[in-house]
Amino acid sequence: MSSAKAVQRARALIDGAGIAVVYPIEGRPEIPSLWSGLYPGAKMEWSWDADADPRVAEVWHLRVALQQTHDVAYVKWFRDRATFFSLPVFTALLGRTARTQRGLPTAAEEILDLLRDRSPMSTKEVRAAVDLRGKANESRFTHAMKALWARLLIVGTGEVPDGAFPSLAFGATELLFEDAWAARLDVPKAANEALDAALARTPAFGKYLARLKQV
Repeated sequence: MSSAKAVQRARALIDGAGIAVVYPIEGRPEIPSLWSGLYPGAKMEWSWDADADPRVAEVWHLRVALQQTHDVAYVKWFRDRATFFSLPVFTALLGRTARTQRGLPTAAEEILDLLRDRSPMSTKEVRAAVDLRGKANESRFTHAMKALWARLLIVGTGEVPDGAFPSLAFGATELLFEDAWAARLDVPKAANEALDAALARTPAFGKYLARLKQV
């Protein structure tokens, strides 16, 4: 399958599910994933050595290509895992998480202010700009990023060269998905229905959302 066809097929899977993680979660076959959609019934072995299943890396690269289209939204959301949303579902979810966008940790506010001026940026660039480099600041940076991801305030938008390995590029949702951000204040009925359908198909997503609203 060509790269263009793979991206098209993956997008169709995301649009159909509404919400999907990238790789399957062990013991949770009911959670939609790109892997299970692209390779039904295939068991995934998490390995990157010479004998690894090449499809694992293919899905990883597909994840990057999908982010760059902006036809779907990518957030480290469900249980801090890489998660894709169809645009209608993402719009509705932004509307339902509006209240959780308050009470951010100070470091998260600093990162968000930075990204509002310049998006996207790499992890390395952000850590340097807000002076959260090194192991001593690892916990503070991780806590801040989790808060931003959970509230859908930032989105992934591909990868950039950032040292020995590529780094995720991410930016402020309000800049990279302006239409969805604006629509969160008056979510279209069809978008709310799409989100309700996705949560009904996969109750685990609804339970996770409920927990986030209590944070």
